[in-house]
Amino acid sequence: MTGPIAYLKGKFIAAQQAMLPVNDAAIVLGATVTEMTRTFHHKPFKLEEHIDRLYRSTKYVRFHTDVTREEMTDLTMKVVDHNAALIPEKKELGIIHFVTAGAFSIYAGSAGGNEKMIPTVCVHTFPLPLHLWAKGYEKGIHAVTPSTRHVPPQCIDPKMKYRSRLHYWLAEQEAKLVDPAAATLLLDLDGNVSEFSGGNIMIVKDGAIISPPARNILPGISRQTVIELARELDLPFVEREIQVYDVCNADEAFESTTPICLLPVTKINNIPIGDGRPGPICSRLLSAWGLKVGLDIVAQIRSDVPWET
Repeated sequence: MTGPIAYLKGKFIAAQQAMLPVNDAAIVLGATVTEMTRTFHHKPFKLEEHIDRLYRSTKYVRFHTDVTREEMTDLTMKVVDHNAALIPEKKELGIIHFVTAGAFSIYAGSAGGNEKMIPTVCVHTFPLPLHLWAKGYEKGIHAVTPSTRHVPPQCIDPKMKYRSRLHYWLAEQEAKLVDPAAATLLLDLDGNVSEFSGGNIMIVKDGAIISPPARNILPGISRQTVIELARELDLPFVEREIQVYDVCNADEAFESTTPICLLPVTKINNIPIGDGRPGPICSRLLSAWGLKVGLDIVAQIRSDVPWET
């Protein structure tokens, strides 16, 4: 195949042919777990960690796939290597894994019968549109807290990464009424800050990086990278509950997320954080991260241009 490929249901196919039937449980029930990884220099960053979390998620939701971790790694690299060769050297890929519960037997009708559901496994990629975040490194982003709340861990354990997130959609629609460019920051039922709809939040106070506790969030792979970098830079890292009050009165704040690593947050609910500009700790972390992956992350994002395959 000359164009991008994907892996779906045991086969490598043209990416444009990667489709789910309407009776798949991902569509019927939103029953799907997922991961997103990105490349640096066309090589996946922390792929093993993402795949490990994917399998922890499938175990938790009882999706019994026959694809082993080793096979998942191998087939992922086949998709990545093929598709990376089709984009410019300076572009990067986003890598998506998802596993669904499979065909929902009732909706499948006679084709479904009483047979055991077989999970659907898919791996595909897309060119990362890094340019979409470029302005965030100049002035930072605006976090808005909508009335829609984070799903409590008593309902669904947030350590699992899953796709049935209608509450994210609702929260984002609310936040956009305040600021069309807002980053949606969800609170839990007690008013504690939990996470962004697309990443983790951390604040800085008196030189210490403070994160909401892992119990109530998806502990992101990017967040874990921040923990590792903080240790290397001799920066204290603390987990504790924080409220909007704490974010307002922080010295700085930032979001960690796979596509762009870190993004400064300079305003919450129209209140400036610190001096209202991107802070030095975020900058230090980004520089250290760049050294790990062998490029200037912010420069790469700022120089990115749209690309269509």
